Amino acid sequence: MNTADFVVVANRLPVDRVGEDEWRPSPGGLVAALEPVMQRSDGAWVGWPGQPDLELAPFDADGIHLVPISLSESEVEHYYEGMSNDTFWPLYHDVIAEPRYRRMWWDTYVKVNERFARAAADVAAEGATVWVQDYQLQLVPRMLRELRPDLTIGYFHHIPFPAYGLYSQLPWRRQVLEGLLGADVIGFQRVADAGNFARAVRRQLKYPTKASGIAVPTADGGTRSAIARAFPISIDAEMYEELAQRPDIQARAAEIRESLGNPKTILFGVDRLDYTKGIRHRMKAFGELLEDGRIDVADVTLVQVASPSRERVDAYQHLRDEIELTVGRINGDHDTVGHTAIRYLHQAFPREEMVALYLAADVMLVTALRDGMNLVAKEYVASRVDNRGVLVLSEFAGASDELTTAVKINPHDIDGMKDAIVQAIEMSGVEQGRRMRALRRKVRENDVTAWSTSFLEALTQARAESQR
Repeated sequence: MNTADFVVVANRLPVDRVGEDEWRPSPGGLVAALEPVMQRSDGAWVGWPGQPDLELAPFDADGIHLVPISLSESEVEHYYEGMSNDTFWPLYHDVIAEPRYRRMWWDTYVKVNERFARAAADVAAEGATVWVQDYQLQLVPRMLRELRPDLTIGYFHHIPFPAYGLYSQLPWRRQVLEGLLGADVIGFQRVADAGNFARAVRRQLKYPTKASGIAVPTADGGTRSAIARAFPISIDAEMYEELAQRPDIQARAAEIRESLGNPKTILFGVDRLDYTKGIRHRMKAFGELLEDGRIDVADVTLVQVASPSRERVDAYQHLRDEIELTVGRINGDHDTVGHTAIRYLHQAFPREEMVALYLAADVMLVTALRDGMNLVAKEYVASRVDNRGVLVLSEFAGASDELTTAVKINPHDIDGMKDAIVQAIEMSGVEQGRRMRALRRKVRENDVTAWSTSFLEALTQARAESQR
């Protein structure tokens, strides 16, 4: 079997199947960030191909060795839809929806994590670096360390990590902490998330946690150090800038404005259809602004893209019904023959169309109730090569730590959100330029390559110190 010096372990492979033996690269910043590293080191990527009961041999694509993990229909239901997305997701997003704790889901989660860990152990060369990604695979670091103590292991948590009062609800709280502490470096989006993790370790496991690292007991009676800290993820800013300067995409942006009746202001929201994104709160604020007469449907249109998400999970079906009912009611009350209050699109769009929408939008609304980062905010900023546009950003999105010149909101405060939207609509070009230039500088400096480089450097340093 081929072995690799650098291995990524993620829930999904970085390719999507489009035919019997045909694959295309998945869109996504993680793939873009890691591709150069993987190609340099003949890297391998362990992941699920996205379809149940699909047995595939390892294969190569774009210079990366891909190791598919097969999942049965019931494993997808219990490990992915159940434990990952009906237990961990709501728990880690501050219990905005109620998490469900099912022992059958947990048992499958353990079994699937073992399968991923074994596959990574098999493909990793002696002394290789393995980088495990996200909450679907929280047990893999420890399992991998037990199978291959020679490896350098990193883990990155792409979503929030909750405060201890919430985390302590989890019946398997110790097992998850021990699983994550199998890594040499555990990365989080925000300083607060790393702090929540360290507090959970102190409270549950009683391990000492210091700035220099967490002292984790080893089988020989000693300890080793695990580092838990923030590494805020980002985007390929240069790619978005290049797309935004393409004449065909700029022409498409003008066409979008024309198709909406050339309103004075286009508000834009783009989210996965998820209860954590605050879409209902955004709709409520917008509807009330129309009711109050503070904005007029002839002047202001809201475009809401809600890409399909986890459609087999009940909470998501109910959310879609509720949002579509709200859109219908607001449009019924306020539309005219020539103007629509909300243009609602329940579909995903290619990146080029998204950049055209970013260019067409005067105000970007990011109203997440809780979000690990929210890369959409950074994509909007990177696309605004004209240094215009206003980002209205929830303080509960990880991006708010970095994007400090955005108009900040508490999405639970509907009156405050309404005032912020009006402030954004009325903001002068000079003020827009001042804020946007600062935002763009931050996104350019901290792009996705800087993110992956900083994490891998921390991993190399941690491993070197542990071998002293």
